[in-house]
Amino acid sequence: MQVEKKLFTDRLYENAKEIWEKSYRHPFVQEIGQGTLDEQKFIYYMKQDYVYLIDYVKLFAIGVQKAKDVETMNRFAHLLHEHLHFEMELHRQYAEEFGISRQELEDTEPAPVNLAYTRYMLNVAHNGTLAELISALLPCAWHYSETGRRLKERYREGLSLNPYKKWIETYASEQFGALGEWLIQLLNDLTEGKPERELAELEKHFIITSKYEYLFWDMNYRLENWEL
Repeated sequence: MQVEKKLFTDRLYENAKEIWEKSYRHPFVQEIGQGTLDEQKFIYYMKQDYVYLIDYVKLFAIGVQKAKDVETMNRFAHLLHEHLHFEMELHRQYAEEFGISRQELEDTEPAPVNLAYTRYMLNVAHNGTLAELISALLPCAWHYSETGRRLKERYREGLSLNPYKKWIETYASEQFGALGEWLIQLLNDLTEGKPERELAELEKHFIITSKYEYLFWDMNYRLENWEL
């Protein structure tokens, strides 16, 4: 009987599972699913997520630089274009539905956790390999896709009346999920036959940014700021 080969991302998922489950059960996430989240907390989140995306998009540009073949370069370039010209515009339009102006988005100062999270990813991306870059940015895409799908399934009955319906459906969509799937496949290809010391370093990045995902939800729920 042939034993199915375990992929590197299977290992990452297994080791981050408890962190992701804690993130999914965070009040911020569950209240989005229930449609009960305080609107001011969601507005705060939309602003913080916008400035997060500005730095997240830069990771795709670095991906172009780190890529070893034209096909991968082209895919990262496509992701950069899509996020910069379409995804962020959709974010701006959605923010307007909650009374957030484009200028407010642009003027948002990143909260401490937000700044620490994006700087960690950018540091890994600039100083590490392409595999390290992917391992640091993957939890965001993968975790959001899984969260969207789980919320849509669990709260399907009341979704039509949920003020955050568009948010849930966006991240539950196959289109958004395709980003994580491509990154998962690419990371598995890049880690094929790599020594354990390299794999352990990649796993470290993945676990750290998975923890940052939890802290990001918590930051928004608490309306974190720079007051001492």
